[in-house]
Amino acid sequence: MHLTQQLELFPDHFVTQLLFKDVKNAAELKKKAMEGQISGALINASMVLDPFQLLVATNKAIHLQKTGKMKTRSLYSEIIFNLSPTNNISEAFKRFGISDHDNAVHIVLVHTKEEDHNIDSILSKVEGQQIPISQMSMLSDTAKIRKLYKVTSQEEKCGSLLDSVICRMAIKDVL
Repeated sequence: MHLTQQLELFPDHFVTQLLFKDVKNAAELKKKAMEGQISGALINASMVLDPFQLLVATNKAIHLQKTGKMKTRSLYSEIIFNLSPTNNISEAFKRFGISDHDNAVHIVLVHTKEEDHNIDSILSKVEGQQIPISQMSMLSDTAKIRKLYKVTSQEEKCGSLLDSVICRMAIKDVL
């Protein structure tokens, strides 16, 4: 049900992704994450197209953490921030973090091979149904994503929506 991948650039780090629908306690989960009781990035599932999008954001967050250049206070908040096409931190949390009324949540955990990545702990805290990561596209709001990332129909003729999103995530620090 979950997806765990080793990062190529940081082979000592693994990323585990969990996806939930019909979540009834988003407000409680958000509070627990802010208090540090949940070690993970809690992401609005409707704003994610593909697991690769989260891998890119996580890879960038780890790189910034290792170089001391993070713009947020924690690795998990940096992952959420790196999903955004802009450099506005509060806007990134509004759009990509979970809100009190969300009914689907995507959770990203970062760990080493030796570390326990607390999946059982996370599962016990979420009041919702875990679904396979492969079903992520059924929760994605592509119209909202196109609008936020300002993807044109002409652009999608020469590449995918995911290509456009990843490109904007990657270049936001340069613009």
